[in-house]
Amino acid sequence: MNSIFCKENENLISSFKSNKLKSLNSDFVKGNINTPRIAGDLTENFIKKFFYNNLPANIGTFINEELGRRAMADFAFNDIYDNYIVVDVKTHNKNTTFNMPNITSVERLSKFYRESDNNIFSLLMVSYDKNTNKFSEIYFIPIEYLGWDCLNIGALGWGQIQIANYNNKTINKNQTRKEWMLNMVNELKKFYPKEIEKIHERVKYFESVEKYWRSK
Repeated sequence: MNSIFCKENENLISSFKSNKLKSLNSDFVKGNINTPRIAGDLTENFIKKFFYNNLPANIGTFINEELGRRAMADFAFNDIYDNYIVVDVKTHNKNTTFNMPNITSVERLSKFYRESDNNIFSLLMVSYDKNTNKFSEIYFIPIEYLGWDCLNIGALGWGQIQIANYNNKTINKNQTRKEWMLNMVNELKKFYPKEIEKIHERVKYFESVEKYWRSK
């Protein structure tokens, strides 16, 4: 599958990332960053505007549309290979020793990838150091480049994909989508039985609660 993330486009993406990073450090107003939530929201809006105004024609065309609050990503564009790429912006606070951001639902991602092979869920991850007031370590990759050795599934809905610890993430650009999705299914086969056990324990607990209150 050809996409802007193919090896032949590495220099192009690297240059675009460098421009984004330079713009974040020169044009981004950092004075209002007081909490991780504020940092994330402001960074997301800034990067979205950057894509709209600076996306080179040899990368793709920005889609000027507002994704809904319940959308799985922050904004989207079409690349030069006619792929539909949604972009989820993640801001990492380098001053924390542990950081476990949620990415997306396993169910929503599965549907998105089954709809079309041209759909790509991508992550734009950028680190921010509040002590130096600088952004660094910018990544722009499809989700399938993240190794499952650094991912978790959280107990929310069908299961929420999480980076176990942002400081210990692994990236494998040779991993195919098929390999990644099959690894996700294997993780879910381990995750769901554990959740079933937890539910059985909760049912037993509330059976005891019911017994207590019926005896009063």
